[in-house]
Amino acid sequence: MTTRPLLVRLAGSPGRPLPFTLDGVACTGVDGDTVLTAVLAQGDRLRHTEFSASPRAGFCLMGACQDCWMSLADGRRLRGCSTPLEAGMQLLTGRPA
Repeated sequence: MTTRPLLVRLAGSPGRPLPFTLDGVACTGVDGDTVLTAVLAQGDRLRHTEFSASPRAGFCLMGACQDCWMSLADGRRLRGCSTPLEAGMQLLTGRPA
């Protein structure tokens, strides 16, 4: 993502760094991040809605809505707000090809 991050860490890294990719770009999150936190620390959206292509960044942040669904490169889907970031995740802001 080339956009300005929506979330900015105010203190130094509170945990060990976790590498992941976002749309094929190498990124780093922190142990204890959710996928949503790690992605929004990189850019201003999790994905685009499949209905209108509007940017989405999460809504309820507790797993009750459908706003934070993301895809992994292998085709699996996950809720960004309630899924812990794992080292090596290959996240996509769109659906896999």
